Amino acid sequence: MPTPQGTTAVPRILARTDQRTAPAGEGESGAVWKLQEEQRDLDSNIIALLPEGTIDAHTGPDLDVLIHVLAGSGQLATELDTLELMPGALVWLPRRSRRQFTAGPEGLRYLTVHQRRQALVLDAPPSRTAP
Repeated sequence: MPTPQGTTAVPRILARTDQRTAPAGEGESGAVWKLQEEQRDLDSNIIALLPEGTIDAHTGPDLDVLIHVLAGSGQLATELDTLELMPGALVWLPRRSRRQFTAGPEGLRYLTVHQRRQALVLDAPPSRTAP
């Protein structure tokens, strides 16, 4: 949405999670929604896992991530223990923490929010001049 001349972006409703909180299970998995606005400091996604689906163990990015479970159930395996995920759970994933998600029998759907990662910009190497 374009911003009016000389003002900042205006607040608006981007999605209605109360109308789209069914667990994954209708063939939908991965990032099923993401924040698209160009001028932003945050990134946000809705992730859906099919019943019994997993996101393999990995080290998270170099930024904190907040997740809010919208629907379904599952488990989050960490370095120390396993957390039970259910609708309404709000979970903080510290930067670079180990994590593995496993969906329950109805699948799992959760919202992620984190600082926007800057796009990797590669500069051309400096030109070399012959001596």
